[in-house]
Amino acid sequence: RAYPYDEIEPRWQAHWEERRTFRTPDIGDGLDTSRPKCYILDMFPYPSGAGLHVGHPLGYTATDILSRFKRMKGFNVLHPMGWDAFGLPAEQYAIQTGTHPKTTTARNIDRFRIQLKSLGFSYDWDREISTTEPAYYKWTQWIFLQLLKRGLAYQAEVPVNWCPALGTVLANEEVIDGVSERGGYPVIRKPMRQWMLRITSYADRLLEDLDDLDWPESIKEMQRNWIGRSEGAELEFCAVDQEGHDLGAKLTVYTTRPDTIFGATYLVVAPEHVLLPSLTSEEQRAHVEEYTEVAARKSELERTELQKEKTGVFSGSYAKNPATGEIIPIWVADYVLASYGTGAIMAVPAHDSRDHEFALKYELPIIKVVSPPNGNCDPEEAYADDGIMINSSSSSSGLNINGMLSQDAALEVTSWVESNGFGKKKVNYKLRDWLFARQRYWGEPFPVIYLDDTNEMVPLTENQLPLTLPELDDFTPTGTGEPPLTKAADWVRTTDVLTGKPARRETSTMPQWAGSCWYYLRFMDPKNSSTLVDKAKESYWGPVDIYVGGAEHSVLHLLYARFWHKVLYDIGVVSTKEPFKCLINQGLILGEVEYTAYRDNEGKWVSADSDSSLSDCIQEKVPADKITKVGDNYVLKDDPNIRLNARAYKMSKSRGNVINPDDVVSEYGADSLRLYEMFMGPLRDSKTWSTGGIEGVHRFLGRTWRLVVGAPLPDGSYKDGTMVTDVEPTFEQLRVLHKCMARVSEEIQETRFNTAISAMMEFVNAAYKWDTQPKSVIDSFVLLLSPFAPHLAEELWFRLGHAQSLAHEQFPEAKNEYLKESEIVL
Repeated sequence: RAYPYDEIEPRWQAHWEERRTFRTPDIGDGLDTSRPKCYILDMFPYPSGAGLHVGHPLGYTATDILSRFKRMKGFNVLHPMGWDAFGLPAEQYAIQTGTHPKTTTARNIDRFRIQLKSLGFSYDWDREISTTEPAYYKWTQWIFLQLLKRGLAYQAEVPVNWCPALGTVLANEEVIDGVSERGGYPVIRKPMRQWMLRITSYADRLLEDLDDLDWPESIKEMQRNWIGRSEGAELEFCAVDQEGHDLGAKLTVYTTRPDTIFGATYLVVAPEHVLLPSLTSEEQRAHVEEYTEVAARKSELERTELQKEKTGVFSGSYAKNPATGEIIPIWVADYVLASYGTGAIMAVPAHDSRDHEFALKYELPIIKVVSPPNGNCDPEEAYADDGIMINSSSSSSGLNINGMLSQDAALEVTSWVESNGFGKKKVNYKLRDWLFARQRYWGEPFPVIYLDDTNEMVPLTENQLPLTLPELDDFTPTGTGEPPLTKAADWVRTTDVLTGKPARRETSTMPQWAGSCWYYLRFMDPKNSSTLVDKAKESYWGPVDIYVGGAEHSVLHLLYARFWHKVLYDIGVVSTKEPFKCLINQGLILGEVEYTAYRDNEGKWVSADSDSSLSDCIQEKVPADKITKVGDNYVLKDDPNIRLNARAYKMSKSRGNVINPDDVVSEYGADSLRLYEMFMGPLRDSKTWSTGGIEGVHRFLGRTWRLVVGAPLPDGSYKDGTMVTDVEPTFEQLRVLHKCMARVSEEIQETRFNTAISAMMEFVNAAYKWDTQPKSVIDSFVLLLSPFAPHLAEELWFRLGHAQSLAHEQFPEAKNEYLKESEIVL
């Protein structure tokens, strides 16, 4: 070991805990509200049974450095931690082992807490919350009741993943290629009555308010695409038979390109479309029913983005194109989704790639109606851009848009259909209402009941909250699609308090997203039993100033939290329109580089750059000590002609490349782990773990220790006190220090932690060349180091003669007089 971290770190962790060093006082309880505030938050972790791996502390260390820095800059800092602990994994584990999810969750939280404390993070543990605590989910249920009051929560028949063999509804993540993850049984899409939240009512505000956020542009663009606002028109097509006789049904389609109506040569309806049974002819019924059954087994993702070949069947019916008067066929295809638009499209194969592919396959007409402005386009491909209208007039309908630009033509067609009663202008969204129910046990119960005599839904009154989960020993699926809570018969049977009528409780539970939508508000006021958050506290602390988490949460969690926040803003619970001011996505930490070599069938090495096919070779992992680097390539030490493939993979149990932080802390110390994760590269980039790299920063901390304390005694221990002296520093020493101060301060604020560490390494290198170590200089340097390596810094600060923790000391500020270069080398 480079220094006695195993003695220092436990001592200071106990010190901080005993003295509650990082506790943030409440308003009215000692908080000086005249000081600026900074609310720094990590995305709510799910406490899995596997505990932390080294990827987790990357974001946590970054927020801890920022929190410690802001405290030392005079800010009131709110830096809490809690647990998003409801969810599927705990329930699956309970089913497999018979252990109650509450027991498993409590055990996992305890392990996570111990691991986080062992890394010296400056969380205010007095504010710790868990989504599974009734005192917390009372307010999740309260928010649901507010959504219900405002008409933003409703029930609808929606397709769910139903597995007949397992007798249960599965979450999307439990379905892989149309079969259940557990057991590999077929899964079908089956309609079921579910709770929905009307997030679409807030689509425009969710879109517009993105512009004012200090978020990565890529994340904002992902949210814009997910909301998917488009302007177009809804057009009505009359269903007819082959002879053109009216079938008495009207098919409404949504299109963003009404200008291409003359090129619509067929219609396509989704397999779930409500009119499909009445549109299907007797001759085609068997084919259509077989096709819809197959489509029901596919997820929406399989049907759209991932699907390579388009499939469909003819319904047996036709429709009349209102612009041309032509009779065109109606097809059924699963690339059209019932949940988007109207569940039906007009297909314009000359100008849409999916329609083009479909028309070629089924030999349907392709009529070109848009010509590129320059006249050049590939006749074999669909031309999807704007242009000049051609082949777009009809004497029977009186519509003529030939020669118009696409945008003008679209307005003309929309005006024509509106005046003739064939349709209307329409704004549409890809965003769908949020399916807000799970047929699971381990989640928040819905605060509603259903009267036995009328089946009327009645919300609970607020003084009946929280509605707590009943204790249940059997969490296994019922086999009927009914949720596991139906087994708690005594809990389900209840009475309406207002009328005294017998009633039953809702047996579905809320999804895992529910509790994590608003936890940032509860941290402001975690013990309040009378309101979700006190207005004065919310007004002072809101919004979150810095929010750090993985990019995998870029859409759903952030979108759902923003939606709930806007609802709470509308009802006066919060004072800001947005919950998270600045968002930072930390990169992944990949496992150590793996080296793969190849052997042919005779066991001879084959170079990775050889012309022969490597797919026929046997892959073999080669240890790093048998590898050397030549130029940009890795080769075998024993045979430099054999080149290898070198690649780092995402950490996973299945690859066996997960690094446990407990092991790293045991061997190198928490400060070394913290420093290494920040030194690996820019916070937002993906980085590759290297044990050799952590040894380097561990040696740096050892050098820092010896610079201040001195060399070890013959028995390996260190004398008390330090090597510093109370002498006046030289101008050169002050210049080196203030240069370091300026860089570290700037780099922390810009979250360039790796270059801040480089600056401190340069300082230590320079200080080793000095004849004396002035106390004032070393004091300042220890304060600079403290956000990064707090345990070592606290120990050095104490040895330097300071009685109090350095956590609230003033962060050193550079003076310009020492930053000017007095001489330069040409």
